[in-house]
Amino acid sequence: MKEIKAFIKPNRIQKVIDALITDGFKSMTLSRSEGTGAFKATGARPSLDFHVTDSPIIKLELVCQNEEAQGAIELILENGKTTEPGDGILYVINIEDAFQIKTGESLKRNTF
Repeated sequence: MKEIKAFIKPNRIQKVIDALITDGFKSMTLSRSEGTGAFKATGARPSLDFHVTDSPIIKLELVCQNEEAQGAIELILENGKTTEPGDGILYVINIEDAFQIKTGESLKRNTF
C-alpha cells in the first residue's frame, strides 16, 4: 500500500479532488495548512502561529493499493499544476498495512 501526501495550491484543489473521484478514489483527507519554502506566493503573509512567512496550502492525503498509486500520482500532478512557480510537492510513502477500526479487518490486499 502507498500513502500519497500532496501539498496543493487552494485554487487547484477542487480540480484535483474531482479528477481523483472521477477515477474511483473516493476516500481522502484534506487539511488547510501553511507552507513555507523557497517560493513565496502572492499574498503570502507573516503567520499568526509561527515566526515565518507562509503561503496557504491544502494537504491532501490518500492511501491506496500499490497498483493504484501511479494513476493517483499522475492525476494529482496533472490537475494540481499551474503555469506559475510554487505549485507544491507530492510525497509517496510505503504503508505496511491499514486496518478498519470497527472490524479490525486489514485493508491490504494480498496479491501472490
